[in-house]
Amino acid sequence: MTNPVVHWEIGGPDLAALSDFYGKAFGWAIREEEPGYAMVQAVVGGLGGGLMQARGEMEPYVTIYVQVDDLDVALHTIGELGGATLVPPTRINDKATFALFRDPAGNTVGLLRATGPILD
Repeated sequence: MTNPVVHWEIGGPDLAALSDFYGKAFGWAIREEEPGYAMVQAVVGGLGGGLMQARGEMEPYVTIYVQVDDLDVALHTIGELGGATLVPPTRINDKATFALFRDPAGNTVGLLRATGPILD
């Protein structure tokens, strides 16, 4: 696979409740990295992810992030195939940039261009 899934994210209205629920349900090690965002540590054979405090009118969600070399090129291709850009390329930090798109079925999927860990 040339563009693997590299991150996942679950968002909801109460980050503390999400962290408590997933920590207890699955024994996940979770630590808040910045206000409103907590990282879930990857375990052997698994993929780490994040929990996010949904803001404003955001509905609860689950999304995956696919690693790409060029966000603009990927979004252009996605548009040609019937998808739509929801969030244009947005810098997370000096190592990572993300974008969100909607596929033709209405699913929200993330793209990630990273040269190191998303959050240190």
